[in-house]
Formats: sequence, structure tokens, C-alpha cells
Amino acid sequence: MVSNFHMPPVGYGPGSQPAEENGEQLEYMKMPQDMRAYSTHIPEVEAGEELAPALTLLRDIAAAAARVGHGAANIQFDLSDLDEANRALISETMGEGEVSVKIHDVPAIAAQESVFAGIWCLRGAGLDKIEVGPVPQGALDRAFEPRRNAQGVNAPKAPGVVNAPPLYVELADKSAAFDPAAEAHVVNMTLLPHTEQDLAWLDTAMGLGSVDVLSRGYGNCRVTSTALPHVWRVQFYNSMDTLILDTFEVTRMPEVVIAAAEDLIDSSERVVEVVEAIT
Repeated sequence: MVSNFHMPPVGYGPGSQPAEENGEQLEYMKMPQDMRAYSTHIPEVEAGEELAPALTLLRDIAAAAARVGHGAANIQFDLSDLDEANRALISETMGEGEVSVKIHDVPAIAAQESVFAGIWCLRGAGLDKIEVGPVPQGALDRAFEPRRNAQGVNAPKAPGVVNAPPLYVELADKSAAFDPAAEAHVVNMTLLPHTEQDLAWLDTAMGLGSVDVLSRGYGNCRVTSTALPHVWRVQFYNSMDTLILDTFEVTRMPEVVIAAAEDLIDSSERVVEVVEAIT
């Protein structure tokens, strides 16, 4: 009876080949790193009477997150009256989450999501607040205030502008007929034929709005408002910072920025857990 067993070939696999004379070794590309994940951080403090204002505020923030998660409007808390120790406890508890928002205004406002989704720390000249909501209200109010005006179809066309004008007409039409209840209209530039000149022309035609967003997760997502109402540029990068998806979205706010109702309710519970652990 003939056996089907064969000895494996020799001279293959790691260590089977002689090392290079110059000592060089094969170097592999670094693999993507892990995603950020929530982990409970308990501030190491003694919960005395002097920290009662901060603990009371944290309980109020937790209650607000639950209310907003069930449909209430955004709720803000002013931190300017807290002393240094109480302010430090709030800062350590909030930490730094994945989403950062810059609102270009006078003065400019930096909104940093805390480790609790939907709870935002707002900073600016004379501004020190916490806002609880799916997204900071200022980002919605200021989004399409132009930092650079939209030139529309009158934008000058350089050689190489081919497919951009009809894409602009499509986006402008969706902008004019925008329905907040409708699904986001997405134009995926990654899948469409276009030139660098097309992208530059669209940038000029749609102008630049007043809100920039960076969402850091498995790679980065950069979101920029245009000066064309309801139109956002949404760009996804992998962990090597290579652009892998480039889109325009016609929507109130791109979903990647928004904290879901379930996230807010979960944040409420997590803040309560932290307060209970401190006390």
C-alpha cells in the first residue's frame, strides 16, 4: 500500500536561510495598535467636606446625562465658582475621551469629550463649563458660519477640474432641500474618479465653516464643516495616518461625532459609580 505521507521540504521557514553578510534583518511593518476603551479611573482623594461641591456637581452631571439620554436638551454646568481642589477633582474624574471639537468664534471654544461619552469639557476665554449632550450645542449653532466664504459655481477652474462641478451641484441641491429627519446624503470621493484639482475646486466652491472635529479611535476621523449649510467633509485615516475614506456628508452633524442616547445613559451610571467609589 502506497502511503500519502511526504516528508516536509527542507530549506524553508524562519532560521533556514543564512544571515545576511552585512547583518541586516528583515523589518516588518508595525501592526495597528489597540482601540481606546473605557476603564474606570477612581481619583485618589479623601472625600472630606471640602470636596462636597465637586461631588455634588458630579451627581448633578450624572442626573443630567440620564435626562439628556432620555430626550432632554443639552445641560451646562459652570465650573468657575469651584476652588482649586474641587476643580482638580472634576478634571481628574472627567479625563480625556476620543472626540475633540474646536468652535471658531470670538472667543474660540475648545470642547473635549470626557471619558464619559456625551459629557464635554468646554474651555475658552472666560469660559470653564461642562456640557452634557450628544454634541456641544455651539458646534451645531456655529457650524456653517463661514471662516472662508463659499464661491459656488463661480470658483475659478484650473486645468484638471473635471468632475467637481457636477458633484458641487449635487451637494448644493441636497443642502438647499435639507430635511433634518432624512438620512445623511453621502458623496464618497474615495470611490469616485477625481483629480487633486477637483478636490481643490470643491474646497474653494464650498468654503470653510467654523467647526473642526477630531475623533480618535482605531485611527483618526477628521470632520470639518463647510460654508455650505449642512455639508461636512469627513475623512477617515487608519492607524498609520493614511487617508482611507474621504466623503462629503449632508447632515445636521456627522454620526461619528454624536454620542448616542444609550451612551449618555451609560455615562450617567459610570459617573455614579465613580462618586460612590470616592465616598
